[in-house]
Amino acid sequence: MDVVIRGRVVTPEAIIEDGWVAVKGGKIHAIGQGEVPDAASVHDTGNAFVLPGIIDGQTHAGSYLGLPGIEPTTRSAIAGGVTTIVDMPYDNPAPLSSAEHLEAKIAAVGQYAHCDVALYGTVMPGQPLDAVKVLADGGVVAFKISAFESSPTRFPRIDAGLTLDLLEALSVTDLPLGLHNEDQEIVRARIARARAAGENGIAAHSPSRPAAAELASTAHFLELAASAGAHAHIVHISTPRGFQLVDTYARDGFRATGELCVHYLWFDPEKHGAELGARMKVNPPIRPGQIDALWQELAEGRIAFVSSDHSSWPIDNKFTDSIFDAGAGVPGMETLLPAFYTVAAERGADAALMTAEYLAERPARFFGLYPRKGVLMPGADADITILAEEEDIWDSSRAEDGLRWSPYDVRRFTARVKATYHAGRLAYDGRTVLNTPGSGRYLRRGESTWFQEETGA
Repeated sequence: MDVVIRGRVVTPEAIIEDGWVAVKGGKIHAIGQGEVPDAASVHDTGNAFVLPGIIDGQTHAGSYLGLPGIEPTTRSAIAGGVTTIVDMPYDNPAPLSSAEHLEAKIAAVGQYAHCDVALYGTVMPGQPLDAVKVLADGGVVAFKISAFESSPTRFPRIDAGLTLDLLEALSVTDLPLGLHNEDQEIVRARIARARAAGENGIAAHSPSRPAAAELASTAHFLELAASAGAHAHIVHISTPRGFQLVDTYARDGFRATGELCVHYLWFDPEKHGAELGARMKVNPPIRPGQIDALWQELAEGRIAFVSSDHSSWPIDNKFTDSIFDAGAGVPGMETLLPAFYTVAAERGADAALMTAEYLAERPARFFGLYPRKGVLMPGADADITILAEEEDIWDSSRAEDGLRWSPYDVRRFTARVKATYHAGRLAYDGRTVLNTPGSGRYLRRGESTWFQEETGA
């Protein structure tokens, strides 16, 4: 064996105390308990958890720096125990909507990435749908569109006609179509009303993009997808009602899923708004009084998986006189894992098993990467994260993303990433990222599909 890692090994079935994972040629060769096999090196983690490498199913590596932004984002990922990111298409200056852009982004992964990278694709207003097959054949794992236009060139609104066309084109595939779910007319009207009233602080953010706008967009999209027979995925839901809408369609036999971003389980504008202001601005907004109810949605199984929605915006993007002019999004690569684990542990869940399920196995299945990714089992890639139950007060000045700010600053986590193995090699030793740009690989969508058992697809 090349290396054997000892510790509390987290498999889908159970946690193996005094367990070990044997790695050979970048793959997991065997898993066992007790006496370890011969190996070139043995890493004894003590009482730490040995987890499958975390998969962050929603990141924006290129939103600010363009494709070179893959380097700091994936470096930060490795330091956060994340061995695979699934990157959104909304790069600067233009989204991934063509074969040429896909080729360029794959090349950028080969040049810059510290971890493995799978990709979302998109379409632009008026674009012929020929590109959908080209991007699918090129290996994108999903598509995403927005019902709200943040930028006509980088983040455009896709109207209902093109949305239905796209859903119909994807209906014969296993590719999900993700939606940024906010009704444009409602949001723009409410923002204008708030501006006119001089309401400029974080307390005005949620009312200006009300739950009604989110739910109306969600319901509209779910019905279009049901008519087309396609897989509708809501990429960030901020209210329990949103997950219940998705669940209604799923129980009726339609392909529908919803995703939760971890910051919705941590922050509340009524509790944290005065302290954080625009530092906690995301879209859809973090809403008051929803944390307990959102956790219940997770506990009851109505959430597909949990992601960070990492955005690589500098802090200057938040320094505006009005909340409506501040950039939306927060960094989250290195806080996804400890933040989720902390919430799960504090809620009395089996936090290690739940973390492996919602931050590794489920996103791997969803994006067609399972069982190569998302699980500790023989034959899987040897992407392994070591997580110790240690108190850690987060300090973004030590983060590898170079941004030097986070809404999680001074928050107490109950776990800390002690090491990350990527493709069987030690990539992070708890202090330093050891691997180099270009260590990561582009991941094409594989054979696993979320609805396989139900549909036989």
